[in-house]
Amino acid sequence: MVQLVGSLRKELSDTLSTCKVLVVGAGGIGCELLKNLVLTGFKNIDVIDLDTIDVSNLNRQFLFQKKHVGKSKAQVAKESALQFCPTVNITAYHDTARNHVNRMCLAADIPLIESGSAGYLGQVTVIKKGLTECYECQPKPTQKTFPGCTIRNTPSEPIHCIVWAKYLFNQLFGEEDADQEVSPDTADPEAAWNPEDTATHATASDKDGDIKRVSTKEWARSTGYDPAKLFNKQSPHRLFKDDIMYLLTMDKLWKTRKAPTPLDWQQLENSEVSAGLGLKDQQVLGVWGLCQLFQLSVETLRSQLQEKGEGAELVWDKDDPPALDFVTAAANLRMHIFSMNMKSPFDVKSMAGNIIPAIATTNAVIAGLIVLEGLKVLSGELESCRTIFLNKCPNLRKKLLIPCVLDPPRASCYVCASQPEVTVKLNVHKTTVLSLQDRILKERFGMVAPDVQIEDGKGTILISSEEGETETNNSKILADFGIRNGSRLQVDDFLQDYALLVNVLHTEELERDVEFEVVGEAPDKAPPPQSTQEEVKNITNGNKDSAQPSTSFKEDAEDDDIMIVDSGEEEEEEEGASSSTAVTTSASKRKHSDAETGETSTKRPRTDQSSAAAATNDDDNDDDDIIALD
Repeated sequence: MVQLVGSLRKELSDTLSTCKVLVVGAGGIGCELLKNLVLTGFKNIDVIDLDTIDVSNLNRQFLFQKKHVGKSKAQVAKESALQFCPTVNITAYHDTARNHVNRMCLAADIPLIESGSAGYLGQVTVIKKGLTECYECQPKPTQKTFPGCTIRNTPSEPIHCIVWAKYLFNQLFGEEDADQEVSPDTADPEAAWNPEDTATHATASDKDGDIKRVSTKEWARSTGYDPAKLFNKQSPHRLFKDDIMYLLTMDKLWKTRKAPTPLDWQQLENSEVSAGLGLKDQQVLGVWGLCQLFQLSVETLRSQLQEKGEGAELVWDKDDPPALDFVTAAANLRMHIFSMNMKSPFDVKSMAGNIIPAIATTNAVIAGLIVLEGLKVLSGELESCRTIFLNKCPNLRKKLLIPCVLDPPRASCYVCASQPEVTVKLNVHKTTVLSLQDRILKERFGMVAPDVQIEDGKGTILISSEEGETETNNSKILADFGIRNGSRLQVDDFLQDYALLVNVLHTEELERDVEFEVVGEAPDKAPPPQSTQEEVKNITNGNKDSAQPSTSFKEDAEDDDIMIVDSGEEEEEEEGASSSTAVTTSASKRKHSDAETGETSTKRPRTDQSSAAAATNDDDNDDDDIIALD
């Protein structure tokens, strides 16, 4: 194949042959984009991606073939793209750059085109220093987590049960984690009970009395991973029977909730297996069918564990059938116990892995739009650049592509404002210097090597990026350096040419397990819709989803112009301990006039679902790509 010629005017064509382009990401959009760039006439391209090719990539990342599985995405993408035009100069890097590319482009005053896709939805926007919002102008929603007592005692949504089932997998077969306990939380503040008083009337597990408590995995091994014993958990540990009976003794929890119903293996045995119509992974089994699935998956996982040898551990993988079967069965049994409608394997896999099915055509459309916006930038026509949203359904004007005028920089943005400034609420008597450096400056504000000076009239250096200069400060608390309510910290990151003024707001009233809060950075939340009396009657444990059937067979309800598109992941993201599965959600409308069409369209703010906990999934950032033009 050869490069297309003749479609661009000579001046622009000459520009393409001399300009340099950096493509960050060689996944779903990246593969399409690289092909488009080569065929459009770009001659100097750098592509960077830290990921390797997985079998699941092959259905949409068309530069890859089965023989490439396990190899570097960036390198294989380069080799495949060169087949379109061997004279193009492509350099591949097996590395990561996304976390800093926005700030580096701002520092170098290089135009940036950011994009993302989520199923049928997608977006493209142009970022130019001083003229438009930067990537970090719009606050990103934080990773949603669930309190341990909700997971262990009072689940009200299917996701709570799925997270619990993944915890259980690790407790039985994987690496045990004290933070992923599955037994009832006796310290639940909502219960406000005295466990000693409960002992007199608890009917749960009459065999618990004199048995010394051992780890869940240790006990499971001692039973030979007997599915029936695991099910009833007749031991110091409890699952679908004894656990629930124990929870029922915490009667304060059930004054405003529907109480759970324990299940007994022997009573369920040989009852109906029923399953719905349709594909196997979209069928919802009956309770005994789930018991059989639980038994089969436990036996298979036990065999896998034995094959690995003494002390071995399994790692949960949504693409491993026995592991998915175990979580599907355990989660659905718990949903049934807590009066929620159960979910199909397809739904469980989607929620457990936080997956939005990949749509190859969406990636192709987005990649094409990236190049079109790039051509405007290189032609010096920044005023005609747009943020463009690809919707699943046509809007009222029968359009799938919604162009919006680019927003100017946000005055309060802590990255691209003329004098970036932010207020952080924390406890100066508990926050250490190391926590300030790692958790706040590096993790929350994306710095690489921060230098921190206290504005105390003395120019005290709190943190230095020079190795060894301030390491003795790491274990000390901020108050030791005179930092108090109203103190100001001048932070510089020379590697990013980035400076930030941090105002300290001392407080002793942060929520439990919350180290700090960034004041004013949380997105505004729209008030919840008023539920009708009928809806309230149908809600069993505090969430409408628990009264709804499996989602396998119904279309997502989408309000065309007010969907937030996640620009972080197209396919999947591992939520670690626990996370929200929502990728689209309602947001307040913001109107923007389109200068070319005279229309007014609604712009969805960019969101980012990435999390520090999301480090184990092999398809992270597959279809979220950036192009930087110099």
